[in-house]
Amino acid sequence: MKQMRLAVACALAVMTVAPAQAQVQESVLHNFKTPTGADPAAGVTLAPDGIYGTAQYGGTANYGVVYKLDTSFHYTVLHNFMGADGANPSAGVIRDSAGNLYGTTAGGGTAGYGVVYKLDAAGTYTVLYNFTGGADGYYPYAGVIRDSAGNLYGTTYSGGTAGYGVVYKLDPASNYTVLHNFTGGIEGSDPAGVVRDSAGDLYGTANGGGTTGYGVVYKLDADGNYTVLHVFKEGTGPNGVILTADGLYGTTLGGGTANDGVVYKLDASAHYTVLHNFTGGSDGKSPYAGVIRDSAGNLYGTTYSGGTAGRGLVYKLDTAGNYTVLYNFTILADGANPRAGVVRSPAGDLVGTTEGGGNGGFGVVFVLTGVQ
Repeated sequence: MKQMRLAVACALAVMTVAPAQAQVQESVLHNFKTPTGADPAAGVTLAPDGIYGTAQYGGTANYGVVYKLDTSFHYTVLHNFMGADGANPSAGVIRDSAGNLYGTTAGGGTAGYGVVYKLDAAGTYTVLYNFTGGADGYYPYAGVIRDSAGNLYGTTYSGGTAGYGVVYKLDPASNYTVLHNFTGGIEGSDPAGVVRDSAGDLYGTANGGGTTGYGVVYKLDADGNYTVLHVFKEGTGPNGVILTADGLYGTTLGGGTANDGVVYKLDASAHYTVLHNFTGGSDGKSPYAGVIRDSAGNLYGTTYSGGTAGRGLVYKLDTAGNYTVLYNFTILADGANPRAGVVRSPAGDLVGTTEGGGNGGFGVVFVLTGVQ
């Protein structure tokens, strides 16, 4: 990503940030406009040849798009969703070593309940699975992950035998298997996405259910055994997790001391620790997205609102628990309300999207440089 960093530093307009880290600079890489995509609720995927992502709306049918920004930040629509092939992707894409993209749409498809799709490196689009709205689940708001054998794993927010969502597997031949049905009781309901360890165990969060009704963190092992690892009391609306050598990290949309969300850790013994309570003020409010972690153990994320202008921010939480606002979205031209998190380039820059703001008013792709 060195070419990207150099191009950002030299060619794009730069905006200064709050004194917390004055060396951090934000640059808008793309402004979304309805004819070619709008409201990028999902984050981005970085590749050697550029940045890939989705927008929920816009495109030729206003059902959203898959897009690419090349290393010169030229924007290309790779696929326009037309409804029958999927509609309104709320998740981004993943990319394999051959350059194929995989993702989901929250709606559309033959039954109107969403699809899993593949977009190959030549631009050929294939629906791998159409959700029927029954026992197989529906509304796959979360994206997919992929293992070394080419199997895809994901969740649906609703449906299944009890109506509260499922965890599923889709093999390379498009054979679909429900791995777990959420019951809506103490084991949780309305799941977010999953992560997978080297043993084939899956981990994730459910936004509701549990003994408190506020959601759970769970494990689904390779043999199909389901375990609740944590029941939320301190936070509500858990947004998925990342898996590291020392445990799971995530955020909640609400709850905590000010009811504006938390960053938390669940260690290998399932001991739960709140790492940061959002106050709803200058440190942000309502983190819709989870966190990422660098090799030194620092966490990075976004809040949808709060900050100095109330339009959200990007933050860092280091291993000593020090919380730093890296950037406040302050004027609509620089973006507003980041629903997705950020990704980190090899150079240490943070790249993400905002759902609103920008010159077109329909969101931006941005980069933060100078992050320490």
